[in-house]
Amino acid sequence: MALRRRPTVRLCARLADFFLLLLFRGCLIGAVNLKSSNRTPVVQEFESVELSCIITDSQTNDPRIEWKKIQDDRTAYVFFDNRIQGDLAGRAELLGKTSLRIWNVTRTDSALYRCEVVARNDRKEIDEIVIELTVQVKPVPPVCRVPKAVPVGKTATLQCQESEGFPRPHYSWYRNDVPLPTDSRANPRFRNSSFLLNSETGTLVFSAVHKEDSGQYYCIASNDAGSARCEEQMMEVYDLNIGGIIGGILVVLAVLALITVGICCAYRRGYFINNKQNGESYKSPGKSDGVNYVRTEEEGDFRHKSSFVI
Repeated sequence: MALRRRPTVRLCARLADFFLLLLFRGCLIGAVNLKSSNRTPVVQEFESVELSCIITDSQTNDPRIEWKKIQDDRTAYVFFDNRIQGDLAGRAELLGKTSLRIWNVTRTDSALYRCEVVARNDRKEIDEIVIELTVQVKPVPPVCRVPKAVPVGKTATLQCQESEGFPRPHYSWYRNDVPLPTDSRANPRFRNSSFLLNSETGTLVFSAVHKEDSGQYYCIASNDAGSARCEEQMMEVYDLNIGGIIGGILVVLAVLALITVGICCAYRRGYFINNKQNGESYKSPGKSDGVNYVRTEEEGDFRHKSSFVI
């Protein structure tokens, strides 16, 4: 008896699985469902892109289709009432029943796009799918700053900046058309140099320049969309003539000392004393005493002009 019950139990289990499968399929029938062949499309600026939205199950022949753009916490219609709207008007179309094609995409088109389908004749009437569009932007020629002349042994900083590219570009520096490593110590070819290159910020820093660091420098900014470079700029590294500088200082000090001695001698000899004309230092008496005095040629010698009157 036990042997006869086992096939019966197995048959019942199979029938149960079959009915469960039919029940599960019955629940899916009449429910609108969406899928996408690419939920994260990436495209370069000024090219075209397809936002895939495909209806896999539905019993409604003419469902309502809507596309919305979500950007900076704001939602705007892109396709509504069977026509393209908003900033995509004139450069987008509905592809098939539900997918969306955009021509000549720009950096402002980078956003989330939501495809919504309403099928009135289905048990589950509404379904939606979100697609994230990324528009890559090629860098423009960066702005480079290179010092024209630097003395040997001093520090030098070269800068490269670009603000248009997306994703954010990486930077590389070249000297005389030779690419520079991020660290001069990592390459034996640059053992006579001492610099560090930050590829994220575009800064090239020399801790102490050498004569070998002289040359034509330029920078390239690059990302997945392309690259751009700045014009070459010359950086000259020159020797600092310490002996000449000291000699010049000594000459200046000697000249100042001679000028000082000359001025002192002139003061001692009275060249800078203002001699007044004869007679200007003498004052007339405050009160007449009846006697007139006449100054002789010799200073301090006086004689009477008239006698006393008694």
